Amino acid sequence: MIDNNQLLRFTTAGSVDDGKSTLIGRLLYDSKSIFEDQLEAIETTSKRKGHDGVDLALFTDGLRDEREQGITIDVAYRYFTTPKRKFIIADTPGHIQYTRNMVTGASTANAAIILVDARHGVIEQTKRHSFIASLLQIPHVIVCINKMDLVDHSEEAYNKVINQFEEFSSKLLVKDIRFIPISALNGDNVVNRSENMPWYQGAPLLHTLETLHISSDINKVDARFPVQTVLRPQSEAHRDYRGYAGRVASGVLRPGDEVTVLPSGFTSQIKSIDTFNGEVEEAFAPMSVSITLEDDIDVGRGDMIVRSNNTPDTSQDIEVMLCWLHNSPAKPRAKYSIRHTSNDQKAMIKEVVYKYDINTLERQTEDKTLTMNDISKVRIRTTKPLMIDSYRENRTTGSIILVDDTTNETVAAGMIV
Repeated sequence: MIDNNQLLRFTTAGSVDDGKSTLIGRLLYDSKSIFEDQLEAIETTSKRKGHDGVDLALFTDGLRDEREQGITIDVAYRYFTTPKRKFIIADTPGHIQYTRNMVTGASTANAAIILVDARHGVIEQTKRHSFIASLLQIPHVIVCINKMDLVDHSEEAYNKVINQFEEFSSKLLVKDIRFIPISALNGDNVVNRSENMPWYQGAPLLHTLETLHISSDINKVDARFPVQTVLRPQSEAHRDYRGYAGRVASGVLRPGDEVTVLPSGFTSQIKSIDTFNGEVEEAFAPMSVSITLEDDIDVGRGDMIVRSNNTPDTSQDIEVMLCWLHNSPAKPRAKYSIRHTSNDQKAMIKEVVYKYDINTLERQTEDKTLTMNDISKVRIRTTKPLMIDSYRENRTTGSIILVDDTTNETVAAGMIV
């Protein structure tokens, strides 16, 4: 049973000319998710550029530079809805110098669509994007083998790419990998089943996206509630109310649950859980709620309410897979602000353990400088303890960002190991 309000976030990745933007354009066009004025504008631009039909890539390549160069530079977000589900697409760039854009676009995705050109098979870029999808713990990967029309819709060409990808992906940590032969340009197996490939018995791409089981992607076991603010209404009727407001990161919380407030370690019971629409009997991710406790405990922003029998690690020394996002390289032993859920602390990169060569996926231990787009394993020391889970178990409490105090710019994003 699919919840009609269920939201699926997916990202697209692939080499420069593998047809990501065309695929998204085809998805939007064939599922009738484009407004008439948008369609008219794209038709006009397509004619001006000398195309016979509609250039579907123009639906997502919104920047002028992107349209002129025919490449995706920034992450483009597109929204569409079918009767079965709501979708947010992050169209991420394929170029190596935009690795950081792919990391930001994919960080919240339930699924990744990786495009492979049927003529060229699995290339360096395919490996790079699959590795990043694995690193970001994206639960579902859909490998779309595109441009099947240019290999005469050959089943042999399709199977050759599958074998190449499976050989490589055996080293990755991805639970669910699916393969679909498509032609984004002609619409084969995108929204409608292709008549040109009767040998393919699987579902087309849109049906696959509509029926992906994503309910189990959220951690429902470890109850984590980072406190964002304390609510103390001034009205006469609610003068004694003291609620702790925030967004449930994972797990389920109910009135009567025995909870511990971290880092203080004080315990209490949940008295009530309130929302904008009134009291509820349970709260789960990603609900925004206000929790009241039976005891008057000192709780503030940055604290975390957890179940007493299931607590995260509390540590000042953390190991992180870090993607450096800034143009300027990391300064050795410099102080940064670290943001983790609702907690802000000062932190320092103590040690770069190794860097990944994104092309070969080998670990480099000689070069320890962090420059833009580098992905590395580092050790970070914080001024006060953070309440952390590993990113593999919990994508919310397992992620951090580093901010430069002088410019207030985000310089790195990390996944706790």
